[in-house]
Amino acid sequence: MPGRHRQLQRSGIVAVVAAAAVLVAAGGWAGYRRLSTDECPETIALDVAAAPEIAPAVRTAADTWTSNGACVTVAVTAVDPTAMAAAVGQKHGVNLVAGLTRKQDTTADVWIPDSATWLLRLASEAPGFVPSALGSVAESPLVLAAPPGSKLTAQGLAQRIATDKTLRPAVADPGRDATGLAGLIVVAGAAGRDARLRVGAMRALAENRSSIRDDVLQEFQSDDPIGMAPLSEADVIAYNRSGPATPLTAVYPPASVVLDYPYAVMPGIDPRKAAAAATLRTALSTGLFSAELAKAGIRSPGGTTGPGFAAPPGAPPALPPPATLDAKAITQLLGSWTAITQPGRMLAVFDVSGSMNAKVPTAGGLTRAQVTQGVARQGLGLLDDRWSVGNWTFSTNMAGTRPWVENVPISPCATHRAEMEAAIGRIVPRPGGDTGLFDTALAAYQRVQQGWRAGVSNSVVIYTDGRNDNPGGLTIDELVTRMTKLRNPQRPVRMIIIGMGTAIDRKELEDIVEAAGSGGVFIATDPAKIGEIFLEAIASRKGA
Repeated sequence: MPGRHRQLQRSGIVAVVAAAAVLVAAGGWAGYRRLSTDECPETIALDVAAAPEIAPAVRTAADTWTSNGACVTVAVTAVDPTAMAAAVGQKHGVNLVAGLTRKQDTTADVWIPDSATWLLRLASEAPGFVPSALGSVAESPLVLAAPPGSKLTAQGLAQRIATDKTLRPAVADPGRDATGLAGLIVVAGAAGRDARLRVGAMRALAENRSSIRDDVLQEFQSDDPIGMAPLSEADVIAYNRSGPATPLTAVYPPASVVLDYPYAVMPGIDPRKAAAAATLRTALSTGLFSAELAKAGIRSPGGTTGPGFAAPPGAPPALPPPATLDAKAITQLLGSWTAITQPGRMLAVFDVSGSMNAKVPTAGGLTRAQVTQGVARQGLGLLDDRWSVGNWTFSTNMAGTRPWVENVPISPCATHRAEMEAAIGRIVPRPGGDTGLFDTALAAYQRVQQGWRAGVSNSVVIYTDGRNDNPGGLTIDELVTRMTKLRNPQRPVRMIIIGMGTAIDRKELEDIVEAAGSGGVFIATDPAKIGEIFLEAIASRKGA
């Protein structure tokens, strides 16, 4: 019953939060006292972790609220959203932010990151993390920061980024920074359906990427300054207030993406704290809070501004409505970014059993093999010359009784790209062929282990549409036993299995990944969606 207990506990917290909100709406900041008694028999201690730029405003509003008689003490700590998101992910077995080793306490009762994209990414990768989101408390739109005279416009943005070598665009790593991710969303949207243009723009941004936002801002003042970077409006305001030799202007994209500072009550906290947190939320909807935000160059929700807010040059009179963010689209975009920016070593293994000749109605009648060929070409187009890639196909009796053949050994893209492109044409179904999955998976795992390289992702990516069917071959128990013995935590190999259709056995695929020690199973019940699934698999940090 423990799962049921947690479910009831979460329901109880949500109910108390809702009740507190109703009381506050009727009675203002004194709402929490009414949940207790006028004598305050106990004082609730509330810990709030807020993005650094908003923390002073939150602290001022909380201090004012508690001084007006609330039976609560509030400690507001400025916490880097990247560090908090990474720490929450680690608690749920997910390395959400690659390479981040800094420790961060996650015991806060309330978390106010700079963007809801952190919550969306955690919900996608770590479904056990279920906070109670109580809306946005502030807003800062994504802008394209540039020196005066750059003649940068939102029109033709992706084309200019991809082709103008004099522009020198830069970005904070989208996997580690909310403005970088927002900028990637805007640029990808500007490229539309032109995949080549989208990849070209991403590569141009990646040439001058930085792991943290402050480094991007510093690059505007370097000896070889950058010419554009996606940043928040608040970043530009703060930068210009610092008195740089060349202040920045801001171009506002028509498709608005904002840092929305969501107010998230963390899961599993005491219901009394959850109620107090809901009441504190109302203190962040007052004129006082709006004025404090304005001091930091941050807007109130909806884009309104408090007294003294000074927008940067280029700001429109009113902001367009913010774009709706989609967790899957974000994951796929980060998958593209990962493939473009992080070198890797990958063995791609393609099922060519007879069932791969089945038609896919949602793909215009293409066969599963033809859809897979298209995805393989798109994937290869994402990988730059720092990657090494191999190509195998498998069925049964492909080389004697062996179920797989090697079309291209794992080779550098820089020197073997033409061979790799030609090998994609060999993803052709074998009439009457069955699925020698288990023997192929073990052999592929061993092959990647043999040439394992430090400093890059070493992975096997298997595409298959059926369960293992290979008389005389390995059983699942034999495969798991042998792969588990081969596993070396010091030389990890990610096993990514992309299943298509409904004839697969998810449990067996998950057993293979568990034996490998790293990776994941990703299922496209509609084979036409395997391109999206591939990007999600590349972006995933589960077991990374």
